[in-house]
Amino acid sequence: MADILDFHRNRTPDREPDPEPEPLWREALGRSLRGMREDRGGRLVDIAERAGISPQYLSEIERGLKEPSSEMIAAVTGALGIGLPDLLTGIAGEVRRYHHPRPVRRPAGPLLMAA
Repeated sequence: MADILDFHRNRTPDREPDPEPEPLWREALGRSLRGMREDRGGRLVDIAERAGISPQYLSEIERGLKEPSSEMIAAVTGALGIGLPDLLTGIAGEVRRYHHPRPVRRPAGPLLMAA
């Protein structure tokens, strides 16, 4: 039989505070769409009308409250006059700002593995 090792349960490893969590897809999508709309000087009601949706629904998309279908995303990007690559580039930039690679940490003490 193996010996039982005493682990110090109250010991907390030195850690940096957790960074702000990455945004959800719908939040990053919404911020990107709103930013692109505002950069083009488009009003919410005009873009919503061209996309064939209500201004309230477009507002909810932009605020990250609704997760639209791919067809709805295509309608909004078409109304904005942007392509999917531009939208994805904007979303990637949004998510990249929140990405904090964490270093791989090895256990400080003994490691007990079950067989």
